[in-house]
Amino acid sequence: MQPRCRGHDVTYVSDAEFNPFGFDPDGERFVPGFGDVEADFQIIGDHPGIHGGVTTSVPFTETDGAKRLQDALLQGGLLRKAGAPPTVDSTYLSYLHPSVPEQAPTDDDYTREETFVEAEVRAIAAHVLLPVGERATRWVLENMTTEPSDDLDMAALHGREIVGSGWLVVPIADPDSWDEDDGRELSDALTELRKQDYRREADLGRLAGGGEPYYVR
Repeated sequence: MQPRCRGHDVTYVSDAEFNPFGFDPDGERFVPGFGDVEADFQIIGDHPGIHGGVTTSVPFTETDGAKRLQDALLQGGLLRKAGAPPTVDSTYLSYLHPSVPEQAPTDDDYTREETFVEAEVRAIAAHVLLPVGERATRWVLENMTTEPSDDLDMAALHGREIVGSGWLVVPIADPDSWDEDDGRELSDALTELRKQDYRREADLGRLAGGGEPYYVR
């Protein structure tokens, strides 16, 4: 491990992109998070049975929907190269339910892994959260924003910016449901977002005196 700095904060993290937080769910098959642990962007999907990675152990791989999503992320500047694994660009890929389910996970299954997922989100401290699909979007809205999460219209939320409690949230409709325009709309939204100041930071320099900026996440 070695120290990394974000602003004036120093943290100690692993250089590994694969499972950097050492998730280990008691012998179960799982697809851990993958990417830059100091990412500005965190993609949060549902589980490997829906969004892929069962054989590659990398989120958002293998399936047609995963390929569509990776292509949009590549065009939007969040990946430098698509693949299994992809080459990320300040991006972290993860799941709400990392374990590989033998059948559809129950609410209790999601709850069992929720503590780890929330800790992962807060440890990475990405500026932008991009939940993929209805369940992940509902979880992010309920836990990271004050936005209502009932009766979600994912088509309307797709690529839309929502200001959360310390995060900017950009929901993504499930790529298995995309029409021919949805990938382009997402990549265009990401390209435009990256041109803006999307960082969720506060300048405490005015409180410390001396006139120098002091940014904290």
